[in-house]
Amino acid sequence: MTKARLQSATVAGSANDIEAAFYEALAAADIDALMACWADEDDIVCVHPGGPRLIGGAAIRASFDAIFANGSIRVRPQHVRSVETIASAMHSLVERIEVMTPEGPGQAHVIATNVYQRFAQGWRLVAHHASPGTPHEMLEESPTPQVLH
Repeated sequence: MTKARLQSATVAGSANDIEAAFYEALAAADIDALMACWADEDDIVCVHPGGPRLIGGAAIRASFDAIFANGSIRVRPQHVRSVETIASAMHSLVERIEVMTPEGPGQAHVIATNVYQRFAQGWRLVAHHASPGTPHEMLEESPTPQVLH
């Protein structure tokens, strides 16, 4: 997706379009395209795996600037589960990240929750919370139906 399409998706696209633009910006190490996915609100929140809670656009931008100093992030969102209402959407997913280890290329797994809100200018990311995962998370299991009493 080109930068123009990334920015266009953040204006007129769905929550799914914003999510695609977010992960494409990570893969391209494009801080402007990545920040275009976020809402322009003081209380947006980002938590990187094992990291502190970052609040506000300036803190979030600084954290991704530091990450991009090491290059892009080869990440693929998988096993997305979503709940969407008229004004908000929540996506729970597994991020499969390509990493370089002393033994060569490998994979890391991150469990992420992305929350989107619909504003007058379109859908925007308001929260990204990521936690360390394991390869077990890649094995998606069907939930067992539960009966509430």
